[in-house]
Amino acid sequence: MSLQAKQVRVLVLRDMEQLGRTLFRLDQGFELQFRLGPTLQGKHVRVQTNYPAPGEHFERHTFRALDWHNPTGREDDSDKFCSLDLQIAGSYQYNFGHGHEEKSGGGYVVVDPVLLAGADNHHVHLDCITIQTYLSKCLGHLDDWPDRLRVAKESGYNMIHFTPLQTLGKSRSCYSLADQLSLNPEFSPPGKNYTWTDVGELVQKLKKEWNMICITDVVYNHTATNSPWIKEHPECGYNLVNSPHLRPAWVLDRAIWHMTCNMADAKYAANGLPAQVQNEGHLNAIRDVLWGQVFPKIKLWEFFQVRIESAVEEFRDLLADGEKPDQKKTGGKQGLKIIQDPKFRRFGNEVDMDSALETFVPHSHSTQAILEACNRLWGRLEGINKEQYQQMIHHQEKAANCIVGNVVYERLTDHGPKLGPVTRKDPIVPRYFTFPFEETSLEDDLKMTDQPDKACHFLAHNGWVMGDDPLRNFAEPGSNVYIRRELICWGDSVKLRYGDKPDDCPYLWTHMQKYTEITAKHFAGVRLDNCHSTPLHVAEHMLSAARAVRPNLYVIAELFTGSELIDNVFVNRLGITSLVREAMSAGDSHEEGRLVYRYGGEPVGAFVQPSLRPLVPSIAHAMFLDVTHDNECPIQLRSAYDSLPSSAIVSMACCCSGSTRGYDEMVPHQISVVKEERFYPKWNPDAKASSPGEVNLKTGIIAGKLALNKMHQDLASKGFNQVYVDQVDEDVVAVTRHCPSTHQSVVAVCRTAFHNPKHHQYRKEVPPMFIPGKIDEVVLEARVIDRQAGTYKKCEKYINGMPEYTVEIKEHIQLKDSGVVKHAGVTSKGSSEFVQEIVFERLTPGSVIAFRVSLDPRAQELVGVIRHHLIQFSPKYKLGSLPDQHTPTILETPLAQIMSKLTLADMNMLLFRCDSEEQEEGGGCYNIPSWTSFKYGGMQGLMSVMADIRPKNDLGHPVCDNLRQGDWMIDYVSNRLVSRGGALGEVGKWLEGMFHYLKHIPRYLIPCYFDAILVGAYTTALDITFNKMSSFVQNGSTFVKLLALGSVQMCGVGSFPALPPLSLALPDVPYRLDKDTGKKEQCCVSLAAGLPHFSSGIFRCWGRDTFIALRGLMLVTGRHLEARNIILAFAGTLRHGLIPNLLGEGISARYNCRDAVWWWLQCIQDYCTLVPEGTAVLHCPVVRMYPHDDSEPHAPGTPFSFTQPLCDVIHEAMTRHMQGIDFRERNAGANIDMHMKDEGFNVVAKVNRYTGFVYGGNRFNCGTWMDKMGESDKARNKGMPATPRDGSAVEMVGLCKSAVRWLVELHKKGLFPHSSMKIQRDGKELKVSYEDWNHKIQVNFEKNFYVSHDEKDPDEKHPDLVHKRGIYKDSHGASSPWCDYQLRPNFCIAMVVAPELFTVERAWKALEVTEKKLLGPLGMKTLDPDDMVYCGVYDNALDNDNYNVARGFNYHQGPEWLWPIGYFLRAKLYFAKKLGKETYDQTVYLVKSILSQHYVHLERSSWKGLPELTNENGQNCPFSCESQAWSISTVLEVLHDM
Repeated sequence: MSLQAKQVRVLVLRDMEQLGRTLFRLDQGFELQFRLGPTLQGKHVRVQTNYPAPGEHFERHTFRALDWHNPTGREDDSDKFCSLDLQIAGSYQYNFGHGHEEKSGGGYVVVDPVLLAGADNHHVHLDCITIQTYLSKCLGHLDDWPDRLRVAKESGYNMIHFTPLQTLGKSRSCYSLADQLSLNPEFSPPGKNYTWTDVGELVQKLKKEWNMICITDVVYNHTATNSPWIKEHPECGYNLVNSPHLRPAWVLDRAIWHMTCNMADAKYAANGLPAQVQNEGHLNAIRDVLWGQVFPKIKLWEFFQVRIESAVEEFRDLLADGEKPDQKKTGGKQGLKIIQDPKFRRFGNEVDMDSALETFVPHSHSTQAILEACNRLWGRLEGINKEQYQQMIHHQEKAANCIVGNVVYERLTDHGPKLGPVTRKDPIVPRYFTFPFEETSLEDDLKMTDQPDKACHFLAHNGWVMGDDPLRNFAEPGSNVYIRRELICWGDSVKLRYGDKPDDCPYLWTHMQKYTEITAKHFAGVRLDNCHSTPLHVAEHMLSAARAVRPNLYVIAELFTGSELIDNVFVNRLGITSLVREAMSAGDSHEEGRLVYRYGGEPVGAFVQPSLRPLVPSIAHAMFLDVTHDNECPIQLRSAYDSLPSSAIVSMACCCSGSTRGYDEMVPHQISVVKEERFYPKWNPDAKASSPGEVNLKTGIIAGKLALNKMHQDLASKGFNQVYVDQVDEDVVAVTRHCPSTHQSVVAVCRTAFHNPKHHQYRKEVPPMFIPGKIDEVVLEARVIDRQAGTYKKCEKYINGMPEYTVEIKEHIQLKDSGVVKHAGVTSKGSSEFVQEIVFERLTPGSVIAFRVSLDPRAQELVGVIRHHLIQFSPKYKLGSLPDQHTPTILETPLAQIMSKLTLADMNMLLFRCDSEEQEEGGGCYNIPSWTSFKYGGMQGLMSVMADIRPKNDLGHPVCDNLRQGDWMIDYVSNRLVSRGGALGEVGKWLEGMFHYLKHIPRYLIPCYFDAILVGAYTTALDITFNKMSSFVQNGSTFVKLLALGSVQMCGVGSFPALPPLSLALPDVPYRLDKDTGKKEQCCVSLAAGLPHFSSGIFRCWGRDTFIALRGLMLVTGRHLEARNIILAFAGTLRHGLIPNLLGEGISARYNCRDAVWWWLQCIQDYCTLVPEGTAVLHCPVVRMYPHDDSEPHAPGTPFSFTQPLCDVIHEAMTRHMQGIDFRERNAGANIDMHMKDEGFNVVAKVNRYTGFVYGGNRFNCGTWMDKMGESDKARNKGMPATPRDGSAVEMVGLCKSAVRWLVELHKKGLFPHSSMKIQRDGKELKVSYEDWNHKIQVNFEKNFYVSHDEKDPDEKHPDLVHKRGIYKDSHGASSPWCDYQLRPNFCIAMVVAPELFTVERAWKALEVTEKKLLGPLGMKTLDPDDMVYCGVYDNALDNDNYNVARGFNYHQGPEWLWPIGYFLRAKLYFAKKLGKETYDQTVYLVKSILSQHYVHLERSSWKGLPELTNENGQNCPFSCESQAWSISTVLEVLHDM
């Protein structure tokens, strides 16, 4: 069995989301899944990528579409995905679109390379890398390289970075290459001619014999000025022919050169400007010469100005000839346009004459009018020329400042090169352009600009620009860098001009690709020199060529963008593996420690993450170096003593680490990449400290670095990927690396020495440290010490270090043998955590000590046992596991086997139960003081919170804090279940057994393992839950399963029976013993209306809510027996032909709603239809609690109770309606409803003898689901229903029709014994057939409910009240007729239950209006927004004088209720299918898109439910139930229909 499950990362696509600046890093072997976000579900989305198909080669611009997979094959898009199996390193792009949008979003993924070393080709993890940089030119002949490179091997490095090995340019800079294709001839001794093959063989030898990986630089941005090929191909650089926009900058550059010559020749002496610049006065003199002589002479503004005379003359001729502007070009808009001269000649800019003719229109054709127009143009051009002049003055001001700043750095500052007098060799400032001709006068120089054969050789130098946009090429048109002298110029290099594609400069692209391929052939990786200034498309092309040669190419770069987001652009597009980061950027030890934490690793005690999880943004993988090869020496900036502790801090980082050659030898100066010509010393184990050409372990800090490098590699290879950084004091940093499987740690305590201890007063005392666990050994202790070996003297031949320092080091010693630790005492921190107190004796500045720490033996054993028992949930726990020698009996049984005995009602207790349900049992949900309570007492309460904590490793969260502080939460979880006894008690005992171990491990590990135990138990419970449900749920999508959990959430058994008792003769009724009386009692599952408000006591069960939710939550999920019991229990409460609204266990029932009985009948119909042999329920016995309307309630088996089959109860309900129901509620008054007016207690429900419509109610009560009763005295709406909906409510007519039709069908099949009802009418008995009733409703429905587009419709009784046409009325015959015409979503219910009532075309149009007007993000507006009383925000606490909203009067007058959306969508699907495949397919996409919002809400909800309602436009409503049964149910029904 594999210990590592396949790693899958999920990237959710969101419409219009561009993630080009977001970094996603993945390892080879990972699977990347693309899934649709809510904005894309239901749409034809195409995902394309340039990741190659299996067997194909990578082509950057070749994209292929990915195939979608839908595991469930139907319903929704929540599980739909397309995927990539990532097996090839590199950077890959993806994009997606839908409809006509080709690319509505996209981004990149970077797949890391796999690096191999050794004869066995073993994998070197990226975090194992320890790299050392070498200046290749300092290695000497190739034959000497092994002796010089051996220093890296003996110092413990496993990667060597070579600066370029090519022929160098005349400056001798390592990065100014004369020929990119030839090996530096200096590497060949006399008589030999080494080639790239020889270099490659050496690299392979180092890899196989030394386990050493080699990389080198590639330099794409420039070439040496003396490169032979640039002279032959000047088009490869930016010259005055291919880049004429640089002409003004070149002119300035030549003028400054001639200023240099004049200064060198003392021609400015009279101006107070000597060749030797020494003070502020000389700097001012430079400015004076620039502004007084240089700038006025060259008149740079003329390159951007118009020659006014000729332009106006041309304009005058056009006007005289009667020319008109070309309207296609001007668009009829005025505004003068100036065309920049593409050749950048003086006064070369031109006027766009069409814009001039459009703008300066003469009022007539007279000469005078033309003259006036020309004068106006002349004036405007003078203004434009003046603007250009002013713009150039600004540029010259910047140029002057940059020139003076450059002079200050190069000649005056202490940290500058102090160049001395201005000479032709050392000009006043570096030249920006090459000038490969004899020196002449400035005037003669300027003439050459018009000679292409010469001008093509004036090539722009490269350099870098402080604070510039790294994504912009500063040499291209639009940049003013050269003219403003902002470039920090490299005078030895020519900036290369690639153009946009290979065809723009074929020689250059071909040449550099060959260079790249040679490099990739021989080296495992490349460093992109000057990456931030290299054109991205060029680097992309070259790296693609490199990866074609070496697929697992390791790519590093150092970026100076100043922005992590811009860094990500480079990393994404180039597939950079590691970004160089430098400890020298830290100003103090605190910042150095922060960098360690920033650049890698998880926090200690991090949570175990699932193998399938969301893809989250990364930061670029770091190559963290103590110093880079082109930066200042740390010894100069800090002290020699800091070399070791800062290096140790870097080595403890969970990423690549490394250094540059010379750092470990304590070379006290920067080794210049330009000027250094000496050789590196060779390795000699027996060398003397005074020998400058040889080094060994006694040299500098090499011995310390060897130990640190070994430790760094060991930590990474063994999975010590958790990091903790502790700033002990201002100079002491402790870094912990922790292994999450073995729980071993290495703690390195480093005392930095940023200041020389000989001159700086450090604290004598170091604070003690408290290290949790048992210290197994001191891995190393080391310090920089002085020695008597002479003082440093710079050697002329070798790059030598400071012999006066070395390292005193001990490795792998016992704590008692330490010379750094004075005392180590063991203390106990509670019963489960042992801590060692370390008191330091000689942790001097420049010291390091590293401890290897294990858990104490007992804790180690207990962690191993916990991991052993967790293997049943995942094989990843096998590592570090230990068999349990004394396993409690309960833990010998797998949890899945124990949980398999649980019923779905038990699962309600295990997973859910809100606070009021828990309180009913005498408890409550777990509360964390100063934070909050969990939403549920069951596991879901914890899991909802942990779902936010776990991915972020938020170990500082109050939940984690509570777990570390004590066992209260742990005990709550197990005790709550143990106290229940039975199967739930067994689960509780299993948890108790696991928690017994958990309580005795270190507290910092408890959050991690508590979560692991609960995740295992929770996922097991979910698996068993779904397996006990219908095949629809078992095979359903994640969305279906989440909704199906609503069934478990809402359906439970409380302390007291919520349902009236069922017939004693009924089989399979669950029983239990009453815990108080010991008597046997029924314990049927009841269905809560909503959480938390309607979950317990008499307010738990409502007739209407129960039967709207029952189909989805119980029938669709396969809970047939429990559904039967609920149907029969409510049947037993039938009274007056109605079933209760508020059930109140039947005893306290209120019969004040007209619609509950019709929802009950619909559920019976659904039960018969969906359940196998479901019609058997019609003959089940029903115990009538009320034998007569006025009876007291009677329990089963009592003398007055009687039993009848369900079919007879149904028949009675129908008969009573046909006869007519008219009664007054019992106990009418404030005792049962403190707000209702007296008339409201009168209940009427009848059937219209002409239409067959059921009707009833009055304007003082509300008998349908829109049942808000006014409560405000202040607004005078108290006792007034907001929505009485008296008359015939449309959904009730539909439900009635559905029931009548069904009974007709049942009778024809012999399944229902009654064909007609006997009623009394006008003193006579009358028989009314069900078939006749059915027919009446059918023929009268559209006649009375449809609002026709025909304004003269004869069936329309109130044409004056019509304000929307093509819809269905909300009611018929209301006491306030205008209420009939209000647009509400209720007719959609009738469409679903009785679609035969509707004409297909009319129904479809009405649904379109409803969609446009009422559809919200999650629910349906309960009233048309165009209605005068619409208000979409429900605030039940607001009490003002506004009749329409006070005390939530607008409950159903706008707020968006969720449950009607299910019926709306089901209606859409039904009628769309009638209209053909195309309409149906479009509707399916619409439905998926809408439901995606519900999926997102459900997934993110801590209640794991859908709310009762939202305020307008989906805004949260604080007065809503957080999870409502019917909301979940009707959405689940939509998916079932699909």
